[in-house]
Parts: sequence; structure tokens; C-alpha cells
Amino acid sequence: MDRVTVVSSMNLDVHRIILGLWMAVFVVWAIAGGRAKRTVRAQSDLRARAPLWVVLVAWMLLLSPRFRPGLLGLRFVPMSDAAAYAGLAIAVIGLGFAVWARFHIGRNWDALVALKENHQLVRTGPYAIVRHPIYSGFILATLGTAITQGDVGGLLSTALIAIAWGYKSRVEEVFMIEAFGAEYEQYRREVKALVPFVW
Repeated sequence: MDRVTVVSSMNLDVHRIILGLWMAVFVVWAIAGGRAKRTVRAQSDLRARAPLWVVLVAWMLLLSPRFRPGLLGLRFVPMSDAAAYAGLAIAVIGLGFAVWARFHIGRNWDALVALKENHQLVRTGPYAIVRHPIYSGFILATLGTAITQGDVGGLLSTALIAIAWGYKSRVEEVFMIEAFGAEYEQYRREVKALVPFVW
């Protein structure tokens, strides 16, 4: 078996592992979402929903090769063991961080921008590192998956995810300031939004 065949097979195995991890996270999300507190106020207009549609399209592009024809299938990272394992490590760290944040926020979570019954401002655990750790984790996991795949479609998916979650985080911030006032303003001063110590 030549080197190209070995690398291609290894890349396929890593891609299957990453795909399995993403599917497991989606199942966990679906199950945990059923335990959320009752919503007392939500922003369900286009500003709150549009980022979710962009994320859905980006993840379809990322996780299914059939959505990456032509130019989207061109490689931007050479096929290698190092790239595949580096991408896998980044994806695992990102997904792990997002899952940690999801369980840490518990029943206060909502897919839309919403306030729950007896909503608490969570500032501990991953929320002491960044204000939107679920978004940060998913952006990082998308980047790791894109590196493993190494094609332009994965890079585009990462850009779309970063834009969508960045936009939704800003919409969410306005909502949280209205709900928590000075307490949230202080939180914004002390903790970065998506990238620790940077942004």
C-alpha cells in the first residue's frame, strides 16, 4: 500500500471519528434541550433565528462532502497525518468546551435569545473564561473539523459559523443587558465574549 493510500485511509478514519463526535453532541443537545426551564420572554424575530439558519447551512457544508462540489472541494491544507490529528484534537477540545458550557448553564439554556423562569446569570466554569462558551466551543470544533478535511468548503463553513455566532452573541448581549443591567455590564468588562483575553 503506498503512502497516499495510507494517508487517505487515515484521514477517512479521523473524519468518521469527528462525524461521530458531532452526532453524539447533537443527540446530547436534543436530550438536554427538553429539560430547559419555561421561557418567560424570548426574542424570536429574524434577528434571533437567522444565525441559526446560517449555522445549519454551515454545518451541512462542513459535515457532508456532497455539499462541497467543485471549488469547495479544493484542498487548502495538504493531506497529512499531522493535519488530520491536529484537526481532530482541536475539534475534540472545541466540542468538549461547548458540552461543558451546555451542562454548566443547565436549564437556563435556550436555542433562541430568551429569558427563562428564575433565570440566573451564570458566570462560573466556562462562563468565567468567555461570555459565550458554547459558541466559542462550536467555532473551535468547526475549525478543527475543517483542518482535518482540509478543503475550501470547511474553511467557508468556519467563516459562516464565526459570523453567525458572533452576530447572535451581540443580539444576546442586548437582551441580557436589558434583563440584568449593571450586573451584566460588569460581566462584559471582566470577561471577553468569544476569545479569552482577546475578544
